[in-house]
Amino acid sequence: MTDEHAEPAETPVTTAAMTAFGREHEGAPQATRKQVVSWAMWDWAMQPFNTVILTFVWIALYLTSRMFLDEDVRASGQLADGSYMNCNQAEYIGSDYCRGLTDLSAWWGWANFAAGIVILVLAPVLGQQADARGNKKKWVIGATIGVALLQFALFFVEADPRYFWFGAFAVAIAAVVSEIGNVSYYAMLSEVSTPKNVGRISGLGWGLGYIGGVVALIVCIPVLFIVGQSDPLSFKLVAVICAVWTIVFSIPMFRNVPESPAYGTSQKVGFVRSYVVLGQNIAKLFRTNRSTFWFMLSAAVYRDGLAGVFAFGAVLAAQGFGFSFLEVIVFGLAANLVAGVSTLLAGRLDDRIGPRRLIVIALSGLVAMAFVVYALKDLGTIVFWICGLLLCAFVGPTQAASRSLLTRLTPPSQQGEIFGLYATTGRVASFLSPLAWSLFLMWFGGIVYGVLGIGLILLIGLVLLLFVPFPKDVGV
Repeated sequence: MTDEHAEPAETPVTTAAMTAFGREHEGAPQATRKQVVSWAMWDWAMQPFNTVILTFVWIALYLTSRMFLDEDVRASGQLADGSYMNCNQAEYIGSDYCRGLTDLSAWWGWANFAAGIVILVLAPVLGQQADARGNKKKWVIGATIGVALLQFALFFVEADPRYFWFGAFAVAIAAVVSEIGNVSYYAMLSEVSTPKNVGRISGLGWGLGYIGGVVALIVCIPVLFIVGQSDPLSFKLVAVICAVWTIVFSIPMFRNVPESPAYGTSQKVGFVRSYVVLGQNIAKLFRTNRSTFWFMLSAAVYRDGLAGVFAFGAVLAAQGFGFSFLEVIVFGLAANLVAGVSTLLAGRLDDRIGPRRLIVIALSGLVAMAFVVYALKDLGTIVFWICGLLLCAFVGPTQAASRSLLTRLTPPSQQGEIFGLYATTGRVASFLSPLAWSLFLMWFGGIVYGVLGIGLILLIGLVLLLFVPFPKDVGV
């Protein structure tokens, strides 16, 4: 649907895409370099939670590890040479030990499911409130403090089955709080960018985030090896390091980036009434800006595929391809470095060729690499090293370009609410990757087959994106 089908500009949702940048639209001064870098530093500040806690260390190597199995079940998995069963081998899959590890991963998935429901309910309404009241920065500050405190709480998670749900829900709630902060943080992108540089600035944030993940892993590695990878204390200390990192590196954003203004077209209503306003605005969005509406739906699918890459990548490496503890850590370092560099470079490409083309290229690469990993699985770990790193090279550009595209499509008065919807739609489809992963494992009986499920979700998202009609005047 193009602009000629839109309702008049005074309606709450418009297609004023190329003026959807607060500073240009309001005639305010351009953001300074210091403000831009300070805004992007929040990605750096939050990345240890995503990289160290969620993906490569705390969840994959601690919470879902044999440390949280009952003692007799854990002992049953130990072989005569002192090593433990490889649950990707047919003779061990049905053992109590492997079933116990599978249960831990499944329970972690249910905790994620619960977190997704909370985000589904809260994110868009909180975004609408932030737009109307002009307090996006306050939401970011509150979310940052919340994530830091929850990471501190992980210090008290003992390596005992009784503590599993405490750890799982602490991390899941932190993910909810982080996502709520992201709603306002993403919406502030329009305040520090212009139509000409939004791609570069969005890419700068994502790139700094990935590089921050590399540095955070490097900082945590000495703790893991000095204290010991089998000692729960090492993982507790890692959580504390991540919490301190989150607070310290968020300070530039708190100090240097101004609060976003309140927009007159956003209604100031109570929290419950916000749901009514939200429903009205979704209906109006469908009528007036179907490009944004359909883009968010397609993005929901492929972003869930991206989430699957992060959620199951370390599991696939460790159990599907037999990576050791050290190899998982080294792969995490390499993966974040590759993703960070590719995202920084892709930010400039975004401004040249447009975010839609960049997303299509990156998704095509992701789908290809997922299926190559499966096709060449018998060649061993070298396949995952090469194709896994290439996967990471495409993930960051897809994320950054998606944020850039939505910013271009959204008027300034709706940035918070639309990015709230963006967070919501991403979680609406959050069951797809876990479902595809589990079904492929169940049908084919091996963990490596799960990569086909992730590839399928990414492919569906790519096909849906190709059918989204974008207005010709928004530079996408």
